[in-house]
Amino acid sequence: MAAMPGFAQHIENCLKTVGSDDFAVAFLDFVETLHIDQIMVFSIETDHARCFMSRHFSHSALAGQLASTYLDGWFEKDPLLQELRDTPAGEIRLRRMEDFAERMSAPYRQIFFDAPGLAGKTTLLAAGQRVRLFVNLYQGGENAVLCDPDTARLAGRLVLMHFDRPDRFEIPPPLAALSEREREVCLGILSGQKAELIADGMEIAPSTVITYRKRAYQKLGISSRTGLFAICRP
Repeated sequence: MAAMPGFAQHIENCLKTVGSDDFAVAFLDFVETLHIDQIMVFSIETDHARCFMSRHFSHSALAGQLASTYLDGWFEKDPLLQELRDTPAGEIRLRRMEDFAERMSAPYRQIFFDAPGLAGKTTLLAAGQRVRLFVNLYQGGENAVLCDPDTARLAGRLVLMHFDRPDRFEIPPPLAALSEREREVCLGILSGQKAELIADGMEIAPSTVITYRKRAYQKLGISSRTGLFAICRP
């Protein structure tokens, strides 16, 4: 695996923060160096999927839109779904676009690849004792250079180490990449509070709540309360 400037430091930062709310920021800093356009991490459970991480590094709204659509039943059409369910615990499998393209329906390809311009995809099927994860790394453009497979597997292993834990998350995983204030605003929204009530509890002005909400939505790639509830649904 070829080293890159700061590579070891990025890995150390990820390992130091595994199991903490700081992991998402450290991990996203790491994967951004892999020259990918988007990362999406989904947990596949018995009859539903959960979004653990979703970030497009240049078009923030796109990741939220695709995550919401995927969670709204389209995960059941994922051509790698059955293989992930059958993957033995502790194993990380790497699949490129060409490995499963023929099993992909035309509507699925149009929604998740053609329309958003995401031509290249590397998927890690990460099976733990408690979770089974799709770690999806996307590149745009016809001549996209796929990330090194060993580095991609390392990314999948780091994510699995973080999310395959016996404790339950106190906050929805997608919110971990936000600042403390942004996260607090989102949690208030998820609990049904209006901006004025959130502001009162945080002892700030309602206009400041709106500013934090706007920043949070930009980072999460969403544009509305509906999008927030979609990516944070249990």
